[in-house]
Amino acid sequence: MNLFLISAFFLFFYMNIAFISSIYKKDNSIADIFYGGGFILISIISFYLSVNKSISFVLMLLVVLWGSRLIIRIFLRNYRKPEDYRYKKWREEWGKNFLLRSYLQIYISQGIVIYIISLPIIFLANFALSPYSIILISLGIIGWVIGFLFESIADLELDKFIKNPKNKGKLLTTGLWKYSRHPNYFGESLIWWSIAIFVIGGIIFNLGLISIIILISPLLITYTLLKYSGIPMLEKKAKKKPGWDEYKKKTSAFIPWFPKK
Repeated sequence: MNLFLISAFFLFFYMNIAFISSIYKKDNSIADIFYGGGFILISIISFYLSVNKSISFVLMLLVVLWGSRLIIRIFLRNYRKPEDYRYKKWREEWGKNFLLRSYLQIYISQGIVIYIISLPIIFLANFALSPYSIILISLGIIGWVIGFLFESIADLELDKFIKNPKNKGKLLTTGLWKYSRHPNYFGESLIWWSIAIFVIGGIIFNLGLISIIILISPLLITYTLLKYSGIPMLEKKAKKKPGWDEYKKKTSAFIPWFPKK
């Protein structure tokens, strides 16, 4: 059976498990934990069925490291805490249609997003034949490492800041957050652009229109972070905090850069 269909089937099954788990726990925040696991699942399936195990193994390793860190962080953040305010709001707004809308708008829609973003992983497994572009593969790995460090360090700084009761109602403006208002999102975006470069390097002699499809992945996640559920949602809350206008004026929104004087 086609790897694209196999991946879709297992991901659909996986998201249904996530939905059932949310009903049992009465908490849709669990969707955030299952998010990273969806990518890990597809990377493992792709590696297992890959036409070239060595290059797919490297990509699987990168995805598993990224996804595992994300799962652990969100689990620790949500442990023994009530349902996230976003999901709680939807629970109240959707009323009697809550289960159906949760299934379609949270879990199935999330599964579709995961699948689209994971397309480069599947393409690499299908088309990675010798020879490769070592330059592009190396650039992809270097970019991934930089993105992973940005995301990991920024999240650590944020978690440490939030845990301190003295910082309640304040803005985090130090560390990486001095150079970007959302350094963790920059790292996330860079990770998926780097994966796209890695994959293009792995199938450079089998490209055609595939390269365009591969770029849909980082474009989608970057657009989502910049325009949809990432920056707009967080900055709507942040602008209520003291010092926001000054911080926004002098600090880059996304790509890290030196603060304006």
